Amino acid sequence: MAEVLSEAFLREAVDLFVRLVEAAGAVVIFTGAAAAFVRFLLIAVRRRDDDFVAVRLFLGRFLALGLEFQLAGDVLRTAVAPSFTQIGQLAAIAAIRTALNFFLSREIEREGRTVREARRHPPSGPGGD
Repeated sequence: MAEVLSEAFLREAVDLFVRLVEAAGAVVIFTGAAAAFVRFLLIAVRRRDDDFVAVRLFLGRFLALGLEFQLAGDVLRTAVAPSFTQIGQLAAIAAIRTALNFFLSREIEREGRTVREARRHPPSGPGGD
């Protein structure tokens, strides 16, 4: 039983989990980027500049979620007997990713209000003022 829960076994298991969580984050970001690109192309073909904000919001949500997965992978990486160097690196990475996520979330919220407001009060047509 001691071998099953040995530090080496735990390190290997956690390393596998880290790879899975980081891969999930990469898949989320890639999926969001690909879908946002398709939306961008559709809007560009229709020449509707007002919809670009919606594409940014769409992509921003995927980026925020992907960053959360990446941060979870970093936290997992230090789960088994971390060194002070690893803890310091985690703190730096967590601070950077948290700041990125904070500003991204603020931008998403601000742009979301803009989009909701525009939908509530669409601009009038030519000469409609």
